[in-house]
Order: sequence, then C-alpha cells, then structure tokens
Amino acid sequence: MAEHNDFGKQGEEIAVKFLIDKGYEILERNWRNRHNEIDIIAKDGEELVIVEVKTRQSNGIMNPEQAVNRQKQRLLIYAANAYIYRNELDMDTRFDIISIFFKDGKPVIDHIEDAFLPHW
Repeated sequence: MAEHNDFGKQGEEIAVKFLIDKGYEILERNWRNRHNEIDIIAKDGEELVIVEVKTRQSNGIMNPEQAVNRQKQRLLIYAANAYIYRNELDMDTRFDIISIFFKDGKPVIDHIEDAFLPHW
C-alpha cells in the first residue's frame, strides 16, 4: 500500500476515535457505492452524518477541507443517497468534514459540521 494511503488510514483512525469520544455511533467505515466511497458514516443522536476525512502532513497552502470541491461533494451526496436508499433510512442527514494535520508530530483536528448542503 502506498505511503499516502497509510497516512490517510491513520487520519481516519484518529477521526473515528474523535467521533466516538464525542458520543457518535459509527455505522460504517470506507463504505463504497460503485467508485464512490464515504470515509465514515455515523449517527449523532437521530441524525445521519456523512464524514469526509482529509489528512495532511502540515497546515500548508490549502486547508484539507478545501479539497472537498463541488465534484467531491456531488460524489458524496450520490453515495449518501445510495446508502440511505439501501438501508431504508428516513432521517435528517448532514455532511461533515474532519480535517487533520500534524503539528510537531501531534494531530490537530478541525471538525466542520454541516460543511456543505446537498445541491444538484
């Protein structure tokens, strides 16, 4: 596995622990629908939360959340709709981004709730 994939998986592990510590219930990790993937699907109370995790070595020029552009948002929305349909869910849904960068070897976590709204 490529080093950047290992690094991304490490970021997802940190994000999962962070969400569990906040009281979220983790439903799925790396859930796939065709070529689309949702990093984390969780429940926050009665709300379904679709989480995209972005991990970087340092807080460089572009914040990790800026990498979730319109195209990536559309893919996440498409995959979320497939998950909701397959599991026959009827609940409010939101899209969060967790960005993680490392400062002095320690993760710095930024959880952006309701990072974007579904659009078509």
